[in-house]
Amino acid sequence: MSVTAPRNTALLLTTTAGFFLLLQAHAHAQWWKRGPVDFEECADQAEKSPTKQEKTAALAECNAKFAGRRKPGGGYTYYDFLQDRSFDIAGPNPTPEEQKRIDESYGAYLANQHRINRAAEAAAKQQQQQQQRQQEQQQEQVQQVALHTDTERVPVPVERPKQQQAIGGDARSRAKGCVKGSFSCEWPRLSESLNELKKLFSPTPSKAKKG
Repeated sequence: MSVTAPRNTALLLTTTAGFFLLLQAHAHAQWWKRGPVDFEECADQAEKSPTKQEKTAALAECNAKFAGRRKPGGGYTYYDFLQDRSFDIAGPNPTPEEQKRIDESYGAYLANQHRINRAAEAAAKQQQQQQQRQQEQQQEQVQQVALHTDTERVPVPVERPKQQQAIGGDARSRAKGCVKGSFSCEWPRLSESLNELKKLFSPTPSKAKKG
């Protein structure tokens, strides 16, 4: 039994030593197979994919896993497309404090955009009102010109000569005062007929001079 005990002890020590060696070898293999630390390293591994489909899927996974991008001088930068602005961050992803600062900046960006939009709407409304006033003034000017032109085209009534009015008035008065068939009513017409006959038979002054 004295010989068996040392053998068992030696076997146990050998087994234990082998087990630790296997653990160290496994740990060493895991160090070489560690995951990427940032987007750029992840993208380099994705480039080694055997097919185009696997490469595309791997790059999409890298983009979802890492938000930051390496800066040439060291450190990382995060691009927020909502603000169209980049932020400097310490690691491949924003820390909670850095994310809070980005969110606060986004809130200020929204408030500023709201003020800009309101100012633009007010300016557009003012311009529209000004154009409407100008159109109304132009229409008023056109109406005034048209009214003035129409007034000039209206004929002014001509006053009847006083002599003709008097003659016409006397004739009308005589016509009203005379009795039809009487001499006083018939005489003006007979007189006018006689005057017309005299004019027909009397020679004109030019013919008398020639004779």
